[in-house]
Amino acid sequence: MPDEPRARPPLPDPASVDWSEVDGAVLDELILGSPREFTRDELVARIGLDPDESGRLWRALGFPDSGPDERLYTRADLDAARKVQALSGTWLPDPAAREAVARAIAQSLSRLAEWQIGMLAQVAAAYTDELSARDAARTAAGVLPELQELQAYVWRRHLAATAARWAAGARESDPENIAADTWPLSVGFADMVGFTRTTRRRSLDELGEMIERFGAVTTEVIADGRGRIVKTVGDEVLWVTEHPADAAAIALGLRDRVRTEPSLPQLRIGLAHGMVLARYGDVYGEVVNVAARLTSEARPDTVLVDREVHEVLRDDPRFDLRRIPPLHTRGYTHLRAWALRGARER
Repeated sequence: MPDEPRARPPLPDPASVDWSEVDGAVLDELILGSPREFTRDELVARIGLDPDESGRLWRALGFPDSGPDERLYTRADLDAARKVQALSGTWLPDPAAREAVARAIAQSLSRLAEWQIGMLAQVAAAYTDELSARDAARTAAGVLPELQELQAYVWRRHLAATAARWAAGARESDPENIAADTWPLSVGFADMVGFTRTTRRRSLDELGEMIERFGAVTTEVIADGRGRIVKTVGDEVLWVTEHPADAAAIALGLRDRVRTEPSLPQLRIGLAHGMVLARYGDVYGEVVNVAARLTSEARPDTVLVDREVHEVLRDDPRFDLRRIPPLHTRGYTHLRAWALRGARER
């Protein structure tokens, strides 16, 4: 017989709990897995780390320097420091590369942690059973092992997908003329129109709903279109694809989907294609700049593309491309662009 589902433990209603009763040391230890017992100098001495570099790595992770007498570090920090030391000699011998990797990981995971704490607060608000704040803290900490395993699973799935794309790109590229992190990509920006004005007219709850819907819609449409999100910054999402046709289909899909979402304003969308520097989870280069400029110049509910996207798609029967007057925008005095529509919109 299948195992009986475990009962969902109740969480407190934040409005009815005196959170000043929470023992911060208990919560801290539950999350970190062990107490803070080592100073910076003790950790450095135990592992044999370079004090200056260890400080730079700690700051690259997004944490401030600790005082010499602060017992800030746990046994998990010791284990992590040993792993960093081992990897430094085999995988990342360059100190600058180690710091860059630390920054990239920290920026992603710090945002994830902020979101997860906010999510837990929302979940807690949905419960009405009365528990002590300490019990609530223990309940939340109890999910950490499963959450950690789930995050590792998702990371491995994305790692496999990225490795497959990299291997395919390496086979198709000339190894003498392309760097390991430079690839031909289509870059798309989608920007919510009038976001600042909209935030002034909506309550914080309504703003939260709008941001959630924007994230849900963009994630679904971009994933279905064989694209991948690079980052979402407030009212804007940046994504990439290997082929301009996929980027164009995503752009039109986002536009059409948002039209059906009452809580979302219209989008401005820009697409460009060419060689892109993909490094530490972000993308850089002229193509990214052009896509951003096209987005800023697009009218609400429209998609603009650059010359390279036009050249690839002009004979594609799924799309309609109409040239518009040259754009004069920041950094570009004569930017050629085309308005993109679906073939049925002709």
